[in-house]
Amino acid sequence: MKAKHIFITGQLFVTMLLSLNSTAQKVKDNPDLAAAKKAIAASNAIYFQSFAKNDSSIFIDRYAEDCLILVPNAPAIKGHKGALEFFKMAYTKIGLRNGKFITTDVFGDGKEYVTEQGIWQSFNAAGEMFDNGKFLVLWKKTPKGWKMFRDSFSSDNNK
Repeated sequence: MKAKHIFITGQLFVTMLLSLNSTAQKVKDNPDLAAAKKAIAASNAIYFQSFAKNDSSIFIDRYAEDCLILVPNAPAIKGHKGALEFFKMAYTKIGLRNGKFITTDVFGDGKEYVTEQGIWQSFNAAGEMFDNGKFLVLWKKTPKGWKMFRDSFSSDNNK
């Protein structure tokens, strides 16, 4: 019985390694997806600077002109005008001053649209994390580069 268990465990391990190698190879073999991932990482790296600097233009530039921000328990926020209102609300009413995105996966071929999955953290002016959760963002390739087209997120806190 023990030999059978070791054999099955070994098979699972080999299958997992082949799967990981296959995924890495797909990204390596797809320069469009690799470029999209790089652009997303660059955009995410400066997203929260908008709150740290109280500069809504940085925030708005992350989004496509025809974007929708899908906040929990509220109607969708539309376009750059809506993104500006969302920024103002997050800055003044919520007290958002910094944050972090941790991308866990990016799906798609990298040609027109890709979907990013991850987790987020929000920090106040004292640097204290006051909220965290998960997100899905549909990114759209525009003439101005990769922009958030649909932004959906939810908190892990029961507030």
